[in-house]
Amino acid sequence: MKKILTTLIALFALSIQASEFPQGSPTFFTSAPAVMQAAKNNGKPVILIFSASWCGPCQAMKNEVYPSSEVRPLQDKFNWAYLDIDNEANSQLADGFRVGSIPYIVFVNAEGTTVLNVQQGGSPPKEFAKELTRVLQRAERAKTAG
Repeated sequence: MKKILTTLIALFALSIQASEFPQGSPTFFTSAPAVMQAAKNNGKPVILIFSASWCGPCQAMKNEVYPSSEVRPLQDKFNWAYLDIDNEANSQLADGFRVGSIPYIVFVNAEGTTVLNVQQGGSPPKEFAKELTRVLQRAERAKTAG
């Protein structure tokens, strides 16, 4: 029974996500604990995107960059979290990363350690795709070195 309830909640969350993000977007988690659990399960790096519904550049990134043809081939190589800073838990996490303005993007590994630099959003799709590729290269080097 518990498994069925968990599955139904997950499906409901995905249906909310599907209506909230444009077609072609990555699958976004909306909480840090959920995305970090996924990362522990699959070993993929995490993209924490601090954002808000009232933020124009955040909405531009959400609608134009994340679902773009340049970024789409890299989507499945990451666990994505779209974290609304108006949510108290996300706001506290943003404080921990010293988020000063949004959109603010942090790349971390499954343990929560920063994989590469912290990037403020606003990048065009091609530049964002290059950044994703750099993160993957850095994460791969860390795996082989460790």
